[in-house]
Amino acid sequence: MTTTNNAVEIYRYHLTPGNLFTCGQQAMISAVLGTCVAVCLHDRRLKIGGMNHYLYPKSGFFGSSSNEYGDVAIPALIDKLRRMGSRVQDLEAQIFGGGDIGSGWGSTGAKNVKIARKLLKKNGINVVSEDVGGFKGRRLIFHTGTNETLVMKTHRIRRGDYYPYRERLN
Repeated sequence: MTTTNNAVEIYRYHLTPGNLFTCGQQAMISAVLGTCVAVCLHDRRLKIGGMNHYLYPKSGFFGSSSNEYGDVAIPALIDKLRRMGSRVQDLEAQIFGGGDIGSGWGSTGAKNVKIARKLLKKNGINVVSEDVGGFKGRRLIFHTGTNETLVMKTHRIRRGDYYPYRERLN
């Protein structure tokens, strides 16, 4: 975060599937979600936070263990914030995504939401908000310093919905 002419410039980051991001200062994190889920964690005391973006509920589905899986990405996000000075009792969560957008993945979205709820409860982290399920994709923006989110729903996720916006192929 930098200050220019008394205005605060906030760091911006777009989170792609299979990744997570934490920041020790205010940041705006965005993601595009279909069946994927994003868990946003906010530390009320330190005013910091982070977000993950995972594709599948449990590792081992396809023989690997990475942040593409909720059972890896959620503990990893909690651990990163703890290493930044957060206490679990100061964390609150929001859950987004897990839609059934006709991707052929069946109940993957619902399973992604279920693992988020289960692991957050197991870690004693309160879920203060969620926008999950349904038949639409979501574009999400999360402000780590204030715990505010903006969710824009879309009937169809297009290549241009992803940031940075890539040039369209003719």
